[in-house]
Amino acid sequence: MNDDTFNHSIRKLLKNVGVNSQQSIEQAVKDALADGRLKGDESLPATVKVHVAGLDLDLEFDGDITLE
Repeated sequence: MNDDTFNHSIRKLLKNVGVNSQQSIEQAVKDALADGRLKGDESLPATVKVHVAGLDLDLEFDGDITLE
């Protein structure tokens, strides 16, 4: 195993997940505000799940997305 290649691929995946999920969440919040499903002062519970095929690895992270 090449540690540099391995670490780079993990960082690339996590960056992709971070950037794309942030953009998707931002758009979903804007849409929900625009159509009245959100008021803008909510705190939204969120869960992120990570599964790696071929490994016995299932991770779950919980947190809140606070709008105000």
